[in-house]
Amino acid sequence: MLLVFNNADLSAEKYRRCLFFLFGLLKFILGYQNLKNVLIDSTLFVVLGDFTDKHEWVRVEGTVGTVGISNFAQEALGDVVYCGLPEVGTKLEQMEEFGALESVKAASELYSPLTGEVTEINTNLADNPGLVNKACYEDGWLIKMTIEKPAELDELLEEAAYEKLIKSLDS
Repeated sequence: MLLVFNNADLSAEKYRRCLFFLFGLLKFILGYQNLKNVLIDSTLFVVLGDFTDKHEWVRVEGTVGTVGISNFAQEALGDVVYCGLPEVGTKLEQMEEFGALESVKAASELYSPLTGEVTEINTNLADNPGLVNKACYEDGWLIKMTIEKPAELDELLEEAAYEKLIKSLDS
């Protein structure tokens, strides 16, 4: 199968939605239920992962989860000016508060989507907390953590369910 896709005339959000549609189609065609990344023309596209109802996301690669906040959350916060993150080695339980983001409009607590230990924090956010706004799914990630209870992933929302949750909050 060959897919040709030109993103020159699309906004970043429309491009992202088109990619997710294509990934969904690929999952359907190939029958992969847990397809989390796809290699296309030597570029690795990573599917966002799973979400909490408090707007954190986690993307799992092996036994490590990368955690951040959703686009919905960063838009609601406004310009992030400070990121309070835990120290490496901090042990977290699922849905335990692990930090906070402060913006010019509000402050918001952060909750761990899974049980595990913090293995890395995004040190770039100390000098540039606005990365959370500019690239919440890429350079604006918050922490990386081990995954002690993989079964907890089943309790999280997949992207479609999360989008439905967001729509219910908007109405």
